[in-house]
Amino acid sequence: MEKIGLYLGCNIPLKAPDIEQSFRKVFPVLGIEPVDLQGASCCPSWGTAPSFDLNTWCAISSRNITIAEDLGVDIMTGCNSCFGILSEAKHFLNDGERRKVVNAQLKAIGREFKGTSDIYHISHVLHHKVGVQKIRESLKYSLDGLKITVQPGCHSLWPTDVFKITEANPYNPTILRELCEATGATVPHYSRLEGCCGMGGMRSTDVEKSLKLFRDKLISMKEEGNPDMIVTTCSSCYLQFDMSQPILKERGLIDFEPIPTFYYTQLLALAMGFDPGQVAAISQIDRRSLISEIQSEKRLIKEVA
Repeated sequence: MEKIGLYLGCNIPLKAPDIEQSFRKVFPVLGIEPVDLQGASCCPSWGTAPSFDLNTWCAISSRNITIAEDLGVDIMTGCNSCFGILSEAKHFLNDGERRKVVNAQLKAIGREFKGTSDIYHISHVLHHKVGVQKIRESLKYSLDGLKITVQPGCHSLWPTDVFKITEANPYNPTILRELCEATGATVPHYSRLEGCCGMGGMRSTDVEKSLKLFRDKLISMKEEGNPDMIVTTCSSCYLQFDMSQPILKERGLIDFEPIPTFYYTQLLALAMGFDPGQVAAISQIDRRSLISEIQSEKRLIKEVA
């Protein structure tokens, strides 16, 4: 079983711990052992250290990476912002002069950045290391006949030159679509696929602008795909879709019911037969009837030991 360091970031353990539980359930089944990175801190996110001092940012980020280096493992994270930040910081430290400055700072706490651990997004680990065939073989329930609209999220798409693994075409991303198709579901294309959902810095500085951008994307999903659910591999996107659809509905800005949203590993855990109370328990949008449909007897493929 391959060991990979699990970098959780802030959003998942604080706001969506059931997503964390889905990681811990599905990866061992698929031959990946998540290793906790004890003492890891914030990545730190784009609106903090990266916005005022590059060396401070790189020192904080590289400290997190050195924890994985000490364990001899790569890093996987389920947060697009964390993935982007850690990947960018490692890229910045290819500059020998900056690395000297940062390592001088790290020396004060007995650490040194070596650059030996790679940074992966969880979707990359699932798609490239595990593979869709192994995912298919792990399923207890089939999602055949259900429609999924996917939300890859921005920071897993760009900038491609700093990522260990990238989409063949970041303007037409396919990794999450193929992961969802592995469950048996249909995944229709829609025109705003690569567009931002309005979360992150925009949500914290201009809520109305964020909701406008989000509504445009959501309507594209509904009108062009009419999905049973929305699936993402970004924790920030997940929070936006789950908490902002009810706001739009309450304001009369959408004329349809909020669409249930899942983080991909939550959906995968349900299709594997794990307890919804552990892996998909927290949401503002009611997902109970859809979860019951996913784990219904008619969708049973096999009994899992």
